[in-house]
Amino acid sequence: MKLTIITINYNNLEGLKRTVESVVNQSWQEFEYIIIDGGSTDGSAAYIENQNDKIDYWVSEPDSGIYNAMNKGILKATGEYLLFLNSGDLLFSNTVLEENEAEFHTEDLICFDILMRGTGTEFIKSSRSSSILPYLYLDTFPHQSILIRKKIFYVIGFYDEKLKIVADWKFVLQAIVFYNASYKNIGRLLSIYYLDGISSIQSNHLLMINERHAVLNTDFPYLKEFFVENLKKEKIIKDLRNSNKIKVLIKLGLLNRF
Repeated sequence: MKLTIITINYNNLEGLKRTVESVVNQSWQEFEYIIIDGGSTDGSAAYIENQNDKIDYWVSEPDSGIYNAMNKGILKATGEYLLFLNSGDLLFSNTVLEENEAEFHTEDLICFDILMRGTGTEFIKSSRSSSILPYLYLDTFPHQSILIRKKIFYVIGFYDEKLKIVADWKFVLQAIVFYNASYKNIGRLLSIYYLDGISSIQSNHLLMINERHAVLNTDFPYLKEFFVENLKKEKIIKDLRNSNKIKVLIKLGLLNRF
């Protein structure tokens, strides 16, 4: 099995319905589908049971949080690659897996773009970056748009369940820094994320920042210095590029564009 799609859910029946529909309506069906429900009381379990013929494995039982549920999915997955498409998230179109299936055998981390959608707003978040570590200091690859080779979970370890929001970010950073995981950026949309997830809620923003700093201080103390210095250099370069004097020198051909 080349791909396992894992959906976790807790009391989000309407979001779960749209996620399941986007998965089961795919034109390419050579994947395994797993749903981990946290013991919902809103009818989610009954809905999942009703979709049983389209789901390879599902369970509805209490868990200790998002990453505990995602780890349960990893343990049950048989695909070479894993995609975490949580309740409320959508695949970009009914043909998106078929259109990109040829990419599902290249690197440890296969990163796609994602459409971010909220009330009155919509924009594309690109995974493309020439400098991966500075990118990961400020941001991460959304788990809705990154395929992860399953075997690296068994090398690195599963998601850190002590963290509430940034365990997926920590995992990607560990994979690249400590284990030299290979990655590839695909400049195409794979999924849609609605801006109402736990990490997008404004009240959780401070928690996310605090968790990231705690991870950097504990697991990557030397990287924190690198990140800070790199950001300073990038700011200097940006300021120079915006300098009118530099623009004149470039225009006169006395300085190459940089």
